[in-house]
Amino acid sequence: MITLYGIANCDTIKKARRWLEQQQLPYQFIDYREHPLSREQLQNALDELGYTSLLNTRSTTYRQLSAEDKTELDANKVLVLLQAHPTLIKRPLLHCALGYRVGFSEQSYQELKEQLV
Repeated sequence: MITLYGIANCDTIKKARRWLEQQQLPYQFIDYREHPLSREQLQNALDELGYTSLLNTRSTTYRQLSAEDKTELDANKVLVLLQAHPTLIKRPLLHCALGYRVGFSEQSYQELKEQLV
């Protein structure tokens, strides 16, 4: 089962959802503003992807963080920030039997589909 995490009104999420639907791949969408990821889920994603891949430094939320929050980033500090501000998670975050993926491109999703089938 594929789980897609993100924000419902995000254009990239919409593209990813549309692609999954066109490919007839069943998935569950979870809006992490309404249902934040658990500490364990975030830790697993961080362990697999690394905090630099998971932290969205181009987001409005990131730009609004204090200078102190942005300095000396490490996995523990990023975990705390992601828990406090789910919109700092790059979108979409996809989880399946093969692990976590972040971002969307048709090519990467096609490769994932081929591995899942």
